[in-house]
Amino acid sequence: MTDSATPISGFCRDCLTEHAAPARRCLTCGSPRLLRHAELYRLTLAHIDCDAFYASIEKRDNPELADKPVIIGGGKRGVVSTACYIARVHGVRSAMPMFKALEACPDAVVIKPDMEKYSRIGREVRAMMQELTPLVQPLSIDEAFLDLSGTERLHNDPPARTLAHFARRVEQEIGITVSVGLSYCKFLAKVASDLQKPRGFSVIGLAEALDFLKDRPVTLIWGVGKAFAATLERDGIRTIGQLQSMEEADLMRRYGTMGQRLYRLSRGADDRVVETDGEAKSVSSETTFNDDLAREEELVPHLRRLSEQVAARLRKSALAGQTVVLKLKTADFKLRTRNRRLESPTRLADRIFRTGLQLLEKEVDGTRYRLIGIGVSDLSDPDLADPPDLVDQLARRRAAAEDAVNKLRDKFGKASVETGYTFGQRRRDQ
Repeated sequence: MTDSATPISGFCRDCLTEHAAPARRCLTCGSPRLLRHAELYRLTLAHIDCDAFYASIEKRDNPELADKPVIIGGGKRGVVSTACYIARVHGVRSAMPMFKALEACPDAVVIKPDMEKYSRIGREVRAMMQELTPLVQPLSIDEAFLDLSGTERLHNDPPARTLAHFARRVEQEIGITVSVGLSYCKFLAKVASDLQKPRGFSVIGLAEALDFLKDRPVTLIWGVGKAFAATLERDGIRTIGQLQSMEEADLMRRYGTMGQRLYRLSRGADDRVVETDGEAKSVSSETTFNDDLAREEELVPHLRRLSEQVAARLRKSALAGQTVVLKLKTADFKLRTRNRRLESPTRLADRIFRTGLQLLEKEVDGTRYRLIGIGVSDLSDPDLADPPDLVDQLARRRAAAEDAVNKLRDKFGKASVETGYTFGQRRRDQ
């Protein structure tokens, strides 16, 4: 991000040849993707973000989609999970209602999400990150912060070149692309990774931070959403530069603890470290209906199927949860969440479903719902999960039956065994 009349050393991102002269193309391979920055070899904190992750995987697996707009999402009542960059040019964005996305890009190819596949590939990318440094903090399935301090001797390269090696390796071995942001703090590393997507590599150094930020909108600051941005707008504050001219005490008086964050981040001051213990706080699954549903007999099959998905994810992750959380979204987009803490942790679909059903029964009051979800929180080790119920013998039998069903599904596939609750529903959803 630095402009200077003085030649700045750097390298070609495609062949990694070092360049000291201000050439526009690599003198070795001819690539225009030259990376130069005055602080390039001193910065160690990175944010890596996979480019249009779900859509990129689908394009990788089906080359016929390469030049087509692709939307990952489900059903006419669903929302966009992600969209490729071709679709984004037409105005398609994540979380956009599917009908609006198709209005904006009627020629788009719509693909239902395959979370199992995306999770598997996400783990492959993360494993490659952990080969660079043990200090990896995942933010989601497709992005993470990395601290590469002290890794230069390990890789025989400064962090910037190590990250370029990584980006090239992901592209060659996994078949998708990533964008890299390199800086001295988390805030600006994440900002940098968004600057040149896709296949980007942007650098924001300490010396330029204030100038880089001053003309940017306040919404660039983490935590400033639409509502808070409107509050700042009413107070005449639109740019980060305006925040830079204000005193910390004044900002805190106006906006409380958020005022302190505004003061610090507007100046590029962010002392958060990369944390490696960011375990999941909950495991859940949800679905949006094609048509609003109100009757219990319509909602229950979905609740059962989602409970089975949550239980499968708990088993796969070697986790159990003690609080069951039911999520409902009404036809007018109002959210209802209900929860109940169990006597012991569980990883059984039967316990999750029956607890969720008790919560659902109180919400079946004629309200029409567009979405239902079920999940568990208060996650723990599975060793203490689902102790034998000495009172409810039927519960013990259901647990044994569920274990047998899981073994059959592991061997013959998810659809090989259906319960009475979900029989036929899975096929209607396909």
